[in-house]
Amino acid sequence: MRITNKPILLVEDDQVDMMRVTRALKEIHVINQIVHRENGEDALNYLQDEKSEKPCLILLDLNMPIMNGIEFLQAVKKDGRLRAIPVVVLTTSDDQQDKLDSFNLGAAGYMAKPVDYRQFVEVMHSIDAYWTLSQMP
Repeated sequence: MRITNKPILLVEDDQVDMMRVTRALKEIHVINQIVHRENGEDALNYLQDEKSEKPCLILLDLNMPIMNGIEFLQAVKKDGRLRAIPVVVLTTSDDQQDKLDSFNLGAAGYMAKPVDYRQFVEVMHSIDAYWTLSQMP
């Protein structure tokens, strides 16, 4: 994610998980600004605001109030201006239907949030490595 200075949008309602993601990204030297929104509705408003810089990546939790991750993913992938932004689901859900729904709606990846912090850092490192090496349009 170092190849661009665009922000990373983190859509996460749990404050502890938000801090874990931020800390893990800092630990692996990801320098992109983290824009945090606590639910899908707030995140969608951010993305649709013309003054907001579009992120290079969206990290999305599924289980959130107001608008959950699946509903958010549907809205983003329907919007021609937002559709190309890669979305990685980062969730505690191990539900097979959630995985199917996420990929069917165009998620670029689906990662389980490990409880162990070191493993969490490894998950963040994997996401960073993939998006750093991936050729974006």
